[in-house]
Amino acid sequence: MLIYLDCDTGIDDALALAVLLARPDVTLAGVGTVDGNTTAVQAAANTLGLLALAGRSVPVSVGGGVFLGGSETVHGSNGVGGVSLPGGSVDPRPAPSLLVSLAAAHPGELHVVALGPCSNLAAALALSPSLASQVASVTVMGGAVRVPGNVSGRAEFNIANDAPAAAAVVAAGWPVTLVPLDLTMGCRWDASAIAALAADGRPLTTALSQIIPLYYDFYEEESGVREIPLHDPTAAALAVGLLTPSDAPVLGLRVDPSSGATIEDPSAATRARVVFEVEGRPGPAILETILAGDWPPST
Repeated sequence: MLIYLDCDTGIDDALALAVLLARPDVTLAGVGTVDGNTTAVQAAANTLGLLALAGRSVPVSVGGGVFLGGSETVHGSNGVGGVSLPGGSVDPRPAPSLLVSLAAAHPGELHVVALGPCSNLAAALALSPSLASQVASVTVMGGAVRVPGNVSGRAEFNIANDAPAAAAVVAAGWPVTLVPLDLTMGCRWDASAIAALAADGRPLTTALSQIIPLYYDFYEEESGVREIPLHDPTAAALAVGLLTPSDAPVLGLRVDPSSGATIEDPSAATRARVVFEVEGRPGPAILETILAGDWPPST
């Protein structure tokens, strides 16, 4: 399965990247970064560092978007909990150009996984009128359809960060699967995941074990329970078939371009598959996949 990943590499994006890289049936063709949890430039640096620890070489391009200050309290000063990662070199192409190029080179084969705001995807659609017909599928982590949002009563962070872009992506005519807070807030790890990653001892899993405690701190302060929701890893796992939907209707859906609300509307001209529930136990499945990855050993 050929994947283009678009992300704003914060803590849960790092876990999602590990899920994609751990799957032997997945080829990560390229990564574009977008303003969101942190700046697109910092997100690219984070992605390159994680790829280095994973022993992988993948083109990483910097995109843009609407930077609204990031989520330092959730993701840390650098997006990955303040943890230092190895360096790397970005691809000179802007992220939208990388996506357009990959889709044209692999028509009908490229699957897009979008884990941050939709700015790069909307820019790519504007750049190439044929893009929507060339891409096999688009999986977007975002939205709050039947539950409250996490930035307002109705809006979720990724969608609200660039609501006009999200509206354009949903309306583009390609097959869109939305993975909203309705699902991801219930897909969780408890604190034992930190110990499991640390005990694995390889450079990537060790780094992940150091990155995620800040995420636990934030959610523990909110809920009183030391658990984290697996927003981006759940979307990545669904995109590559690690998780199987059990409730995923195709709905009339529209994005309010001013508020970022994702509104279920049977009369809407735009439609998307929305995943509300999955089979099995997603948290353990995601952790087991990361731990089973063929990562470089400690030296």
